[in-house]
Amino acid sequence: MAEAEAEPRALALSSRRCSPSPFTCSSSPLSFSSRIFKCRVFKYTIEVVDLSGENAVDSEWMAYLGSFRYLQSLNVSNCHRLSSSGIWAISGMTTLRELNVSRCLKVTDAGIRHLLSIPTLEKLCIAETGITAHGVALISSLKTLVFLDLGGLPVTDQALSSLQVLTKLQYLDLWGSKISNSGSDVLQMFPKLSFLNIAWTNVTKFPNLPHLECLNMSNCIIDSTLKGLGAKVPLRKLIASGATFSNETEDLGFVAMDALYYLDFSNASLHRFCFLSHMKAVEHLDLSSTTIGDSSVELIASIGENLKYLNLSCTAVSSSGIGSLAGKVSNLATLSLSHTMVDDDALSYMSMMPSLKCIDLSETDIKGYIHLSTPETVKIFSLTELQNLDCLEMLNLEHTHVDDESLRSLSRFRKLSHLMLRSPSFTDTVLSYLSILPNLKTLSIRDAVLTNQAFDTLKPVATLQKIDLRGCWLLTEGGLSVFHRRFPQIEVRHELFHFSSNPTSTDRPSTHFIPKKVQLNQTSRSTGMSPYFVDQRLKYSKEELLALQFSSLSHGSTSVPETGRKSDT
Repeated sequence: MAEAEAEPRALALSSRRCSPSPFTCSSSPLSFSSRIFKCRVFKYTIEVVDLSGENAVDSEWMAYLGSFRYLQSLNVSNCHRLSSSGIWAISGMTTLRELNVSRCLKVTDAGIRHLLSIPTLEKLCIAETGITAHGVALISSLKTLVFLDLGGLPVTDQALSSLQVLTKLQYLDLWGSKISNSGSDVLQMFPKLSFLNIAWTNVTKFPNLPHLECLNMSNCIIDSTLKGLGAKVPLRKLIASGATFSNETEDLGFVAMDALYYLDFSNASLHRFCFLSHMKAVEHLDLSSTTIGDSSVELIASIGENLKYLNLSCTAVSSSGIGSLAGKVSNLATLSLSHTMVDDDALSYMSMMPSLKCIDLSETDIKGYIHLSTPETVKIFSLTELQNLDCLEMLNLEHTHVDDESLRSLSRFRKLSHLMLRSPSFTDTVLSYLSILPNLKTLSIRDAVLTNQAFDTLKPVATLQKIDLRGCWLLTEGGLSVFHRRFPQIEVRHELFHFSSNPTSTDRPSTHFIPKKVQLNQTSRSTGMSPYFVDQRLKYSKEELLALQFSSLSHGSTSVPETGRKSDT
């Protein structure tokens, strides 16, 4: 009998790994629960259940789940109908090791009392529920816990102190709690703690815990360190987004730099960046929205070949600073320079970063060409500098100054699979350049002056899966419908319609037809475009624009055009 049961359990686990949710069905949830959960075979086979976000989950569902003999992991997070009475149904289970009821607001202290009879629990997530500090103190009875998420709960110093008996704890999330510096001293009583999140708390002391590898102190004021063993904190991952550092802690002298590989200081209050010269092992570095400038970028260059991810968005870095990285970060794969003063000169420096896969240049001064100072003023297309980056897969040029002509060189980018563009400077011509990219999967051309005529000559590559045309106000429902009928496998996004291919279909892809009524003359809509953009609509008079629109309406569609879609341009 044991051998007969073992095989179905293994099959159930295998099917679970292949599907995001083993209980996804097109029928109504309640009828499905009655039909599936009451099936006897599931009671003896299912080990992992993920019902996160299912609004139908309530006490009845939990009653069925409580009969699952081999259930080891249950995720019912974001199930807003679930209450403490539903938790009672799984009390006493002897196989359950993982439970997630995060963001189930009706789960209160009474629900925790039901869980105390589950001796095997190792992972418990109760973030953003209705549990109070008293309920948190009750968790001290679950001595086998290794993973505990209390994020967003009103955990007090006293409640945290009651948990120090959980000596097996390795993961502890306390973001948004009420703990203070005095209460945080208790953290040293968790000898195996490797992950700690105390973001959005009043803790100002940097924990010095011997086994701590990952620490999140986002939006905290860090002005000192806890009294520990004296050795530097052996962190591998430090997240301090939005944190404020005092003059004494800005140099990070209390962190063992040789082990740190992940550093997120985005939006942090920093004035000195000298610590960067000691971080030789860092692979992920986020300094977005900080005061870093060109002079400090040289310190980033000293990290060298270990650096793989760099985010300098919303900083004072310019092309000159990017020049400091040229030839020194050979393994850099992701570079984000959004909302910086970077211009076309930076592209030649990026060409000396051979491993680049993703580049974000949105909201920069990139024009796509450089004017040489010669008697006849020669124009050089600058994007050609990137065509020899053999790994480049994603390029974001939204809200830059590039136009149709400057994008012509992109047709030589053999591995580019994701391209984002957003500007009223683009016309139908741009599609002819981009449609021949051999590996293109996602194409976004937003706020462009595209008409239905652009679809006539468009022959997208077989790899194209999605095209985003939102903000292209001259396109019509009829034109979009014709395009969709020609290429049903491509998902199309637009304010008028959203055509989405069904990835689960084994035959011809089915589509979800979602009409949206939109007034194209809304004066409140803002595209957030730069004042330097060249709007191609300026070339036309009001009468010519209206003629274009009606021409677009009649092209490729025999339906009578709807009224109320004239632009007030």
